Amino acid sequence: MGKTSRRDFLKRVAAAVPALAVPVPGATAAADAEARPSVPEPLDAPLLAALGRAVLPAELGRSGLERATSSFASWLRGYRPGAELPHGYGSAELRFAPADPSAAWASQLRELDAAARRAHGRGLAAVTRAEAQALVRAALAGDAAPERLPAPARAKHVAIALLAHFYASPEADDLCYGRRIGRQTCRGLGGVRQAPAPTSTTGA
Repeated sequence: MGKTSRRDFLKRVAAAVPALAVPVPGATAAADAEARPSVPEPLDAPLLAALGRAVLPAELGRSGLERATSSFASWLRGYRPGAELPHGYGSAELRFAPADPSAAWASQLRELDAAARRAHGRGLAAVTRAEAQALVRAALAGDAAPERLPAPARAKHVAIALLAHFYASPEADDLCYGRRIGRQTCRGLGGVRQAPAPTSTTGA
């Protein structure tokens, strides 16, 4: 085997390097952007409040409705698609959060508002509760209305997502039983023999 010059050696090494190993301009930035978690689109607060007045229990009262819709909006702001979900009891199955639903939900809120303006000449926040409920029923006439409430992130319509989020909350249990049960909270051993205190009739 003859002598190989330094120049020939470098040529052979360069030829052996795969093209994929050569950085493509902009590829790194694109990969970094894809790796960054998406930020959920915020929902219009007045429209979300109007939807809450239409679909959530009136017994919550004004402050209760505000808490429910604010809690839903806060949950959505922190939503991260693809995040690993808690395991079910005794299950080793890995489950992950579905795709970000916020853009579709924001669009559905705007569609409800537009439907209110077409039907009543007023936006969703200005129509009566009965009128808003009729608009929501019309929007759920297709496959957006499930047989049972899904996990909030899997709801096809924002109205179902808001309902599912509320009915998974401790406040929904308290409202159902008329008692301050405080699910997911600890009352301490000293109060285990005492029945939870009754709730007020509204969250006024």
